[in-house]
Amino acid sequence: MNIALVGLQWGDEGKGKIIDYLCRSSDIIVRFQGGNNAGHTVVINDKKFVFHLIPSGILRKGKICVIGNGVVVDPKVLIEEITALKKSGVKISNRNLKISPFCHMIMPYHRLMDALREQIKFQKIGTTKRGIGPCYADKITRCGIRMMDFIEQKIFFRKLKDNLVEKNAIFKKVYGVKGFSVSEIYKEYSRLAKILKPYVCNLTDYFYRLKNKSFLFEGAQGTFLDIDFGTYPFVTSSSVIAPNAFLGSGFGFLKLNKIIGVAKAYTTRVGEGPFPTELDGAYLNYFRTTGCEFGATTGRPRRCGWLDLILLQQAVRLNNVSEIILTKLDILDQLEKIKVCVKYRSSDTAIKGFPCDLSKVKPVYKEFNGWTFSTYNIRSFRNLPQPAKNYINFIEDFLGTKITFVSVGEKREAILEKH
Repeated sequence: MNIALVGLQWGDEGKGKIIDYLCRSSDIIVRFQGGNNAGHTVVINDKKFVFHLIPSGILRKGKICVIGNGVVVDPKVLIEEITALKKSGVKISNRNLKISPFCHMIMPYHRLMDALREQIKFQKIGTTKRGIGPCYADKITRCGIRMMDFIEQKIFFRKLKDNLVEKNAIFKKVYGVKGFSVSEIYKEYSRLAKILKPYVCNLTDYFYRLKNKSFLFEGAQGTFLDIDFGTYPFVTSSSVIAPNAFLGSGFGFLKLNKIIGVAKAYTTRVGEGPFPTELDGAYLNYFRTTGCEFGATTGRPRRCGWLDLILLQQAVRLNNVSEIILTKLDILDQLEKIKVCVKYRSSDTAIKGFPCDLSKVKPVYKEFNGWTFSTYNIRSFRNLPQPAKNYINFIEDFLGTKITFVSVGEKREAILEKH
């Protein structure tokens, strides 16, 4: 069974916990895009693990975790993550963690460029300033440094030197800031390269021999942060949707049996950009505080709103989703009334289909009765309060896609199978 798992909103849907759950029946877990601008959180026995680059399947014994070629890697962050996990008792070696030689490396000049560009833009994006976009830009303009270049000292030095000739000129002439020293970066990053070199593996060749194994492809962010189909320009710099799973990993010899989409029982996003169901005032404060809606990577408060079924419907189609997992249902427990967006309108006119520009639409809501019974400790779907079941069934019917699991808390075991 080969599965791709993707977020159906603007990220932060709780994919880390779901991946941890699903990888029980998977042999190999593959991260296929993004960088350390994403954070996946798993809670085990009240201990929280936050992942930025390594698939959360590393917490399960006997699993092989893969950082695919579609991922951009900050070597300092990756080594910090490996070190922190080892200190927590997680066993990591080149037997259970493998990195594609074709990953592109995030360098110090990428992070600086990211921050400077955001400062001078007329239209702020809300970037995490982790250097993700500039690194992907170098990949496309064919001046990037790949992992295979990074671990070979002579090639790394030559490419670093060539890059800094251009980058330092831009920093000085465009931004009026000091650039970087070739020797200083080379000295520091050559040490990091030696640490990561044992993990580098030609993934396509290696896993072709293991193609009878089961694969779980882990997407970062969410559908509407996709570089092509998201709310551009307020998006990430990679393709986050399920069809990119093979392109970002090199495992085109496989066939996907399932594409699972993860969605919150409400909606959030971080950064700028359109958000039709966004709330303010008391409801915003409620979702932030009750749902702990602060970024796992940046700590930034998330924007919050009601569930948007028009958005989800488009995400289901873009990803060819076969089933949905609904998360954070328990956050709705204290609400007397719950709203769901079922249409968009422009002025007083209903909009047919999915609009290309979400900034020009207003939501049309259907209202549901809430429930006051806590779902946090429920471990069987049949024990959910009836209004919660009505809410879930309406979502399922509207989207025409089966909801297979419902999550009611951050704990590993707080997931209910919907029969």
